[in-house]
Amino acid sequence: MAAKWGVANIYASYNNIMITLTDITGAETITKATGGMVVKQAKDQASPYAAQRVAERVADVAKEKDFVGIHVKVRAPGGNKSTSPGPGAQAAIRALARAGLKIGRIEDVTPVPHDGTKKKGGRRGRRV
Repeated sequence: MAAKWGVANIYASYNNIMITLTDITGAETITKATGGMVVKQAKDQASPYAAQRVAERVADVAKEKDFVGIHVKVRAPGGNKSTSPGPGAQAAIRALARAGLKIGRIEDVTPVPHDGTKKKGGRRGRRV
């Protein structure tokens, strides 16, 4: 049998991290895990530690279903929100590699607006 590859979709915002493992077509979800599933405190959901634990969970299931490698798609909130991925994105990729999965392509799939809607915060921005 040929080596089995999958796609890890990592959504990393500043509030949470979600990793969904799908087959190579992206049609069938094999497993998913989020920051809220692995930490108790809500403030820690997006932390690199939570991302590492989430990635380990996903990697365990991937190994169980005999996946050899994965392509990674990293996504930030995008649109009219933040275009940079949260602090957990890098930690998650590193943890997947350390778990013994081969990493194929790493791609940024953050949605980019072609002049869509206005950012929230009003004319003078968010006043802190």
